[in-house]
Amino acid sequence: MKTIKIFALLLLTSILALNCSNSDETVIVGNQPDFSGTYKQEDQMGRPAINTVFVNEASKDMFNVTIPSNQNASFQSMFQTNLEALSPAFTNPGDMNALGQTSEAFTGLLATDVLNVSLDGKTTFYDGTNVLTGRGLADDVITVELLLIFGGEDFKENPTLSDDNVDANDKEFLTSFPYLAAPW
Repeated sequence: MKTIKIFALLLLTSILALNCSNSDETVIVGNQPDFSGTYKQEDQMGRPAINTVFVNEASKDMFNVTIPSNQNASFQSMFQTNLEALSPAFTNPGDMNALGQTSEAFTGLLATDVLNVSLDGKTTFYDGTNVLTGRGLADDVITVELLLIFGGEDFKENPTLSDDNVDANDKEFLTSFPYLAAPW
């Protein structure tokens, strides 16, 4: 159990380190960004942290350039192997998460790294009823992912691994575009 707690701590640390880079620059020419030059796909992040956790280091570059419609066929088995090694909630054959998905079904969903968006319903990552129908700014995406990975059938199997304990943004979101709070 101690190993799992250490791994969960390392996982959260890597997520924070990945998302806290200050090296991104946008070149502005006149009043518009300059998009000339050669660009390379660096990272797919339809669902935050999923690529980081479930894609082996040797496969990262291949995953990041694989079009989403081909990702499931190419990477689902790797995702499943890594999920079953990582999560005690999927220790036994037939174990399911709170969505009623086995490790095979769940990793089949995760291996296609896209952000689904409902065109005619509520847009949320998870609200108890709607699941992966989009993503609102205030959605606690990492906690939802941890619950689905570690929480078992009722979200209660591994409580110390099922919450990042970050319950809100550090600043209120704006009520009009661009909606994001100003940085520190």
